[in-house]
Amino acid sequence: MLNIIIIDDHPVVLQGFSFMLQDIPGIRLTETFTDADNGLVYIGREAVDIVLLDINMPGKNGIEACSDIQRLNPACKVIAISNINEHSIIQRMLQAGASGYLLKNASRDEVVDAIHQVVSGELGLSTNVREIIDSVKSGDLPVITRREKEVLHWLAQGLNSAEIGEKIFISPLTVESHRRNLLQKFRVTNVASLIHNAMEMKYI
Repeated sequence: MLNIIIIDDHPVVLQGFSFMLQDIPGIRLTETFTDADNGLVYIGREAVDIVLLDINMPGKNGIEACSDIQRLNPACKVIAISNINEHSIIQRMLQAGASGYLLKNASRDEVVDAIHQVVSGELGLSTNVREIIDSVKSGDLPVITRREKEVLHWLAQGLNSAEIGEKIFISPLTVESHRRNLLQKFRVTNVASLIHNAMEMKYI
């Protein structure tokens, strides 16, 4: 019997995943927590086989908590659950010791499959997450224009839209348009992740 706990600060998510794990042979949901600190206390004193762990939480975030879990109980497996589908965050979570990564819209079958994969020593990934990882591995790189590359370069230097506009002689509104296109092409939601991914893919 696998003892599983869930750590997520959203009650609706806790309810949803708790419902998914009901009546599954070999799986027992033993506890849920809305913050990492209380979850870590529980892991330190109880037998826990798998933790479904949110990334964005007040206080200690999931990446930090994942590292702490590995120190507390190296045998305990962590599966991240998140709405974040950015490759850089997925990579950071796996580097912190997570054995799997599920988007919160994962189906019940995907959740159960991920648990079984993790127990077997494999990575437990939902379909969308696997596609994101595979697209980077396979060299499926974004195609960007010369002007977008210029904007990307100056964003990496820490310049704002007005400053970039002055550098390359375009309006701040046009810079903003290029910035939005870059975020979309690199599948990220903020400039920090954009720069991280662009460096990872050798654009800058």
